[in-house]
Amino acid sequence: MATFAPITGSAQFSKAYVARRHLAMPATTDYWINDRGGDPLLLITADVNACLTKAFPNLLRQVRGAIGERKVTIVFDRGGWSPKLFRSMVQEGFHILTYRKWKGRLLNRQRFVRRRAKLDGRWVTYDLHDQPVRFLKGRLRLRQITRLCDDGRHQTQIITSRWDLRDVEAAYRMFERWRQENFFKYMREEFLLDALVDYRIEPEDPTRTVPNPERRAMDKQIHVARTELAQLERQYGAAAVENTEQHRPTMRGFKIAYSKLGKQLRAARERLGKLIDKRRNIPSRLKIRDLSERAVVKLATERKHLTDIIKMLAYQAESDLLNLLRSHYLRTEQEGRTLLHELFATAGDIKVSDSELQIALAPFSFPHRTRAAHALCEVLDRTATVFPGSRLHVRFAIRPPPCIGLAPGGRPTSPGSGRLKLLHP
Repeated sequence: MATFAPITGSAQFSKAYVARRHLAMPATTDYWINDRGGDPLLLITADVNACLTKAFPNLLRQVRGAIGERKVTIVFDRGGWSPKLFRSMVQEGFHILTYRKWKGRLLNRQRFVRRRAKLDGRWVTYDLHDQPVRFLKGRLRLRQITRLCDDGRHQTQIITSRWDLRDVEAAYRMFERWRQENFFKYMREEFLLDALVDYRIEPEDPTRTVPNPERRAMDKQIHVARTELAQLERQYGAAAVENTEQHRPTMRGFKIAYSKLGKQLRAARERLGKLIDKRRNIPSRLKIRDLSERAVVKLATERKHLTDIIKMLAYQAESDLLNLLRSHYLRTEQEGRTLLHELFATAGDIKVSDSELQIALAPFSFPHRTRAAHALCEVLDRTATVFPGSRLHVRFAIRPPPCIGLAPGGRPTSPGSGRLKLLHP
């Protein structure tokens, strides 16, 4: 993903294409690696607009350093499609799970089998077809699982090196990759993942290559020239088809009659040939130091990495609390994080004794949320957490809700209940 924020000033920054905004903006490109549950594992700041296939070697080295020598499955989208990369990943001890790029041959609907399984606590049903496939002229053998979509027409092809998984489980893991997209959306909204931490800059790598803008402009001119040439060829061909032999029985007569169109056609071909020859002498990529007279800079990454690590830890702590809450709150999947946010922002009292730091939080407006928060406090108390820098055990509790009753004379007895108006006959 590309993290970005509004940048002002005279410094020249590299631009990255931000897909969700459909435009290029001054940005940095971060690659996030999340675990099976969607929680962040690590992130790497890479070259701006570096394709996923080129970024993979560095990403895999970082993952190997984090998880050790055990085998893991890397789940990614079509941006990382490369059979050569797949073979090297398998040789290095990684499994792959991705979508197949390009449209393959459609399968007959009768070849699909209905699969149903309970995964991660919920039932899933897919119509699947399982078969082996080969790439790199037969040197790479992988597994292709094809899913028939609900409309009965579209088919989604999945490529994996996991032969030990059931087809329904492999499909479920691939489709659950959307957890990472949900993670990005949640982090942008709740943790300001795209916020600009500071305005410090550092020099860009002068040897990094970027697409040559002159060649890109030449490609546009060639595209326009080819379009014009194709239009003239269609006109010339249509004239040849409609030509009557009674008036112009020879090709010489036809060329004389359409000499103006012929000259335009020959000029268009000559112009296209000159543009193509000119493009051959223009390199496709340039080093940054050769691209501009001004030095190209990038945002400093040290403070950004520190804040990103803090955000990762905060999200993981929130996810751990969410897991503790599951057995006490039925709507954890729908409202769990909202309940936690309300719990984080609620008011409370702090009392310090010789051995404990007691935190009593105010009750919620809904009794079922208050009960869930109370159960979570009991679970946290059993961890016997010690407040950092002291020997005090942290104790959490939820204050009981105020008891509203009527005293003799019909007056409310609880604080703040004076808003009630009692009517007497």
